[in-house]
Amino acid sequence: MPSGDSYLRRVVAVLGAFRAEDDDLGAAELARRSGLPRSTAHRIALDLAEAGLLERRGQRVRLGLRLFEIGQRVPRPRVLRDAALPFMSDLREATRQTVHLAVPDGGEVVYVEILGSPGGPPLPSKVGGRLPVHVTGVGKAILAFSRPEVVRAVLDSELVRLSERSTVAPGLLARELNAIRREGVAYDREESGAGIVCAASPVLGPDGAVLGALSVSGWAGRVRLAAVAPAVHTASLTLSRTLREQGLAGSV
Repeated sequence: MPSGDSYLRRVVAVLGAFRAEDDDLGAAELARRSGLPRSTAHRIALDLAEAGLLERRGQRVRLGLRLFEIGQRVPRPRVLRDAALPFMSDLREATRQTVHLAVPDGGEVVYVEILGSPGGPPLPSKVGGRLPVHVTGVGKAILAFSRPEVVRAVLDSELVRLSERSTVAPGLLARELNAIRREGVAYDREESGAGIVCAASPVLGPDGAVLGALSVSGWAGRVRLAAVAPAVHTASLTLSRTLREQGLAGSV
C-alpha cells in the first residue's frame, strides 16, 4: 500500500498530465505523460472522477468542474486578474491586439487571463497554460525583476528552444535582462513561435517584488513594437500603482 505522500505525488502526476490544449485523455496517454504504470494511472483517474476532479467520457477522462471551482479560489491570480481586467481591456482597445496577464512560477510563467483580438496569430499561450520564462515577453519582464537567485537558477538551467529565434545562450539572455531592467519593457521577437511578436512590462509590488506582467502580442510585420511598448509600460505602471493604493499588492 503506497504511503499518503506517495499517493499524493501520483495524483499530482495524473492531474499534471493534462495540457492547456487537451480536451480529454485516454489511459495510455495519461500513463505515458504521468510516468506511472497504466493500471496505477487508471485507478487514480477513477478516484479523481469519483471526487469530481475528473470527468469520465467513455474510456477517456477530462478535467472536472470541481477542479475549476477550486482553482477560481486561488487568491493570488484572482486578485491580480480582477484588478488587471480594466487595464487589459483598455490596452486591447488602444492596440487592437491580444493582451496577456501572467504570473511567475519558478522558471515558468502561468497565464492568468488572455483577451484575444480578431485576426491575431495562433498563440502558444492558453489561460492556465505555462511557458518557459526565457522565450516570452511576459516571462522576460518577470525574470528581469525577480530575485537574483531566481535569475541565476534560470541562467544555469538548460534553456529550451521553442523557435529558431529563441534565446538559449545564458550570456545573451543576461544582457537582455539588464536592458529590460533599464527600460522597463521586454520583447518577444518570434522567440515563442514563428510570426509572433510582443511587448511586455512587469507589474511590481510596493517593495519592488514582481507580481506578474502584461503584454501585447500580434503578427510580426503588422505590430510595431516601438508603438505598443509605451502603452504596455503605462498600463503596467498604472496597475502596479492601483494595487499599492488599494492595498491589494500583499494579496497577489
